[in-house]
Amino acid sequence: ALCGAIIVGPRAGRWDEEKEDEFEGHSIPFCVLGTFFLWFGWYGFNPGSTLSMHTAEAANLAGIVAVNTTLSPCVAGLVVFFLRAKVVPPRLLDVGGFCNGILAGLVSITAGCGFVKAWEAIIIGFFGGFVYQGVSMLMRKLKVDDVVDAFAVHGACGLWGLLAVGF
Repeated sequence: ALCGAIIVGPRAGRWDEEKEDEFEGHSIPFCVLGTFFLWFGWYGFNPGSTLSMHTAEAANLAGIVAVNTTLSPCVAGLVVFFLRAKVVPPRLLDVGGFCNGILAGLVSITAGCGFVKAWEAIIIGFFGGFVYQGVSMLMRKLKVDDVVDAFAVHGACGLWGLLAVGF
């Protein structure tokens, strides 16, 4: 996503201050719906990656994975929502940012979902929200036109998730 955004370059007029409103998301309900679809699919991917539930131990592991797949995105989404509402200008309630925060938490926990405890999933999601917000702001500062913040969500939070497993 990062290479594509850099090679293709920004959309026409993307960084003109007069046209800034033209580049905001147009359908927040569809953004939220898409986020819920992805989140629902993550419950098939992460717990399904245990590959079996034929024993109580395997079923318990799948349950822990499902809990971690719930906690991390909840925390990351709330962190991003709070940051955009109270800290980062223009200080608005940003539902699109909340949705990307949820995805950032999902990506952050995927690598370690079967190997961490619930409280660790909360910590991973917490920092995943900050990683996403920081990289998203950096991409804007560098004027890289990443339309859906794909690099901030998948690249940066994926790397954070990999590193978090080691801690």
